[in-house]
Amino acid sequence: MVTNILRLTVYEPVHNAAAAAVGRKWAALPAVMAAFLVSGLMHELLFFYMGRMKPTWEVMWFFVLHGACLVVEMVVKRKCGAKWRLPRALTGLMTVTFVMVTGSWLFFPQLLRDGVDKKALEEYAAAGAFIKNVSRAVMSRIL
Repeated sequence: MVTNILRLTVYEPVHNAAAAAVGRKWAALPAVMAAFLVSGLMHELLFFYMGRMKPTWEVMWFFVLHGACLVVEMVVKRKCGAKWRLPRALTGLMTVTFVMVTGSWLFFPQLLRDGVDKKALEEYAAAGAFIKNVSRAVMSRIL
């Protein structure tokens, strides 16, 4: 769902505008970067709502870095074509490693700094207690 929203509201309009400026072949590059930029802004907003702490913009930089790396990958693939391809197992491992390293560096520390992990556990416990109390009340009226 989120992917479709970003595609329709960010990627496609930027792609169409960029196609007029740089041509259809390279229009995807600014469109991809814009989608990652908006995603980063939205995540910063979500983190602010969850933690109510001043943004450090590390989450934003996580998405900007990933967008920039994807743009570089797209350029390299277009320039090299099929002549130079790494094995799929290696590229998969490289991608997972990249996401894990950059995530532990820029993304996850914000969750811990804001105490979102503890807040989420407290909310789960409150929801569980609520369900337990409601089920007891319903069962006491039935029995």
